[in-house]
Amino acid sequence: MAATWGLSLTAAALRAVTPWPRGSRLLAASYRPKALREASSSSPETDEGQIHLTDSCVQRLLEITEGSEFLRLEVEGGGCSGFQYKFSLDTVINPDDRVFEQGGARVVVDSDSLAFVKGAQVDFSQELIRSSFQVLNNPQAQQGCSCGSSFSVKL
Repeated sequence: MAATWGLSLTAAALRAVTPWPRGSRLLAASYRPKALREASSSSPETDEGQIHLTDSCVQRLLEITEGSEFLRLEVEGGGCSGFQYKFSLDTVINPDDRVFEQGGARVVVDSDSLAFVKGAQVDFSQELIRSSFQVLNNPQAQQGCSCGSSFSVKL
């Protein structure tokens, strides 16, 4: 059974307080568990090699990206359980990147990270205390640590 863990991203103040260069702006992120959501995708495919974007993710990306910017999703080692998500805005597509586009919004994942998130959904959630991009329904994730800041993968 795949655990559903979301990645919280403070996006409300993204444009106002982000001093990073345009080429790659790191987005502040932390993990937290998230209830299952129904995601909508323009693609009827259920290919596990895909990343699916929810309507709220597409809408928010269209609001915050400028020109050739896109959302980069990476998985890196760290946290109690071994792996953590990292979101950033970027403009450079590398040769090993896969581009997932829906409705004009783009999410890019490198080939190494894709192995850890294939079949997952990227969502944008707005709540009273935060607004965040999240990885939901990741079929590659087995469980997360008790603090919700990392995940382990299925072997």
